[in-house]
Amino acid sequence: MTKAKKEKAVVQKRSFWERNEASNGILLKETSKNYAISIFRAILLFGMCFMILQPILNKISLSFMAEKDLYDSTIIVIPKNFSLNNWRISLDLMGYKEALFNTIWVSVLVSVLEVFVCSLVGYGFSRFNFPLKRFWFFCVILIIVIPPQTISTSLFLHFRFFKFFGMELNLRSSMIPYILMCCGCMGLKNGLYIFMIRQYFLGFPYELEEAAYVDGCGPFATFFKIMIPGAKPILTSCFLFSFVWQWTDSFYTELFLGKIKLLSTQVNALTDRFGQYLAALYGGGGQAPIGYANAILSTGVLLTIIPLIILYLFAQRLFVESISSTGLKV
Repeated sequence: MTKAKKEKAVVQKRSFWERNEASNGILLKETSKNYAISIFRAILLFGMCFMILQPILNKISLSFMAEKDLYDSTIIVIPKNFSLNNWRISLDLMGYKEALFNTIWVSVLVSVLEVFVCSLVGYGFSRFNFPLKRFWFFCVILIIVIPPQTISTSLFLHFRFFKFFGMELNLRSSMIPYILMCCGCMGLKNGLYIFMIRQYFLGFPYELEEAAYVDGCGPFATFFKIMIPGAKPILTSCFLFSFVWQWTDSFYTELFLGKIKLLSTQVNALTDRFGQYLAALYGGGGQAPIGYANAILSTGVLLTIIPLIILYLFAQRLFVESISSTGLKV
């Protein structure tokens, strides 16, 4: 054992107060400071996590309460009469199987189209010079800044009275408006995806593309063989963001997909349907009690977000890796 290791072992055997006295009180101050910072950090993280989880925990509690528990002032979190009736009613009123299937294929289709088209546009902005490049990128920033509600009337009129070779078509209640908007980079949050992908491609070394050009690859071959494999982290992030935002979107779905049952639109109409359900069952004016309607709505919200939670559990590692990688390269 070397002399330095022996001295370190001797110092470690000394009591805390002996070492503090030898340091003229500096050890106590630093230790107290570290403990105070750790306690403050723990309280802050606990408070933030509680603020996020408390609404979800409250909805879980309401979803398992019988109707009489909802009006019992002695019950706060744990129900006295555990019941699955709220889940059964919500599943029936939402048409859950059909809405879930429709939401999955719509979200996957929209996400794949958005990521593919936005990656092409982002690559073009990062690597090529073309007329009015700064102006068009400014338009991309405008897509991020301006909320889609400001152009909702124009979108509605455009697709309601769509002109195609002199014919007037009504494209609402179909997927065509969604596909056209995604292909034109005007879908939900497309400006953000273009910006993220552009920033990621700016960090790519130009030598990789030059080597591909020397080997005979053109711009498209270089994009698909060199850039896309190296951009998996940012493409994964954009796909997951697009999937989640499309899953919970009600603005575009109500504007264009009126006849296609999706979870987001079914949840919005759940309270009214529950009132009609009670009116058909017991009679009355079709107005559901507020407490009972809130429990059914909470159950519907849980049914909507459960698939997203399952997706996150399976994609957690890949999602965290993609976020950390893109964060370093942006």
